[in-house]
Amino acid sequence: MSENKWGRCGASIVAALFFWVANAPSAAWAEMPAGITNTKTITYCASISAPPLVYMKDGKPVGADIDLGDAIAAKLGLKSKWINMPFAGIIPAVLADHCDAIISQLYFKPERLQVLDMVPYMYSQETVIVMADQSPLDEPHQLSGMKVAAVTATNETSLLAQANDDLKKAGKKPINVVTFPDSPAALQQLQFGQVQAYAIPYEVGSFYLATQPGKFKLGAKPYFRVLTDIGINKTHPELRDAISGALTSLEKDGTYTKIFAKWDLSADTLPLGN
Repeated sequence: MSENKWGRCGASIVAALFFWVANAPSAAWAEMPAGITNTKTITYCASISAPPLVYMKDGKPVGADIDLGDAIAAKLGLKSKWINMPFAGIIPAVLADHCDAIISQLYFKPERLQVLDMVPYMYSQETVIVMADQSPLDEPHQLSGMKVAAVTATNETSLLAQANDDLKKAGKKPINVVTFPDSPAALQQLQFGQVQAYAIPYEVGSFYLATQPGKFKLGAKPYFRVLTDIGINKTHPELRDAISGALTSLEKDGTYTKIFAKWDLSADTLPLGN
């Protein structure tokens, strides 16, 4: 898939985001929004349906994002609370102060930076998964004419729309994109044969391949490597700085590296503060 405008974001923006994380003042950690200081709790919004980053197990949220959010809270001397909601609702929720921050594989997009403060904490990639008995693809444009699942309001839907623009220019059939509120619903439709492929973050697709061997396979090589961020309401710069400082501290004490190694995501880590 050709590189889109998000993959071409200016080096100055990316460099500024890294500088922000690495140089957040630790003195700001004690300056929190009133809701946090009153409850001693930081509340995260997440779509808890994207393993191994964030999903439910035995009735509790688990995953790399959960571990990281909990570690950030602990570093700040706070408790953590997680609110589960569809991915399409997480940005409106943090803008309305229904939660304090988003940790839910939120990809960097310039337009998101217009409404959120964004603190990068990992890289993510994209892929497509298909049933094990289907023929693999060389690249996503070969989805032309196929019915393909994606989760509503995610980067996958945007990338498929871009692919359709390319296919239209080439005089080829577009991809029939069918959206679902979360990953389990999309995966179920693939299993039922209602769609022929599922456009999915590479990290999530790899988890499904590992936990359900012989059922699925990668339909395309990983593509579109992108920064993934913690999202914070722009009206709370003190919280942004506190989270940035805590994240840098977690890398320095080794916690950040251990979390990503635990979930087999070491290849996605960032150099935050070293």
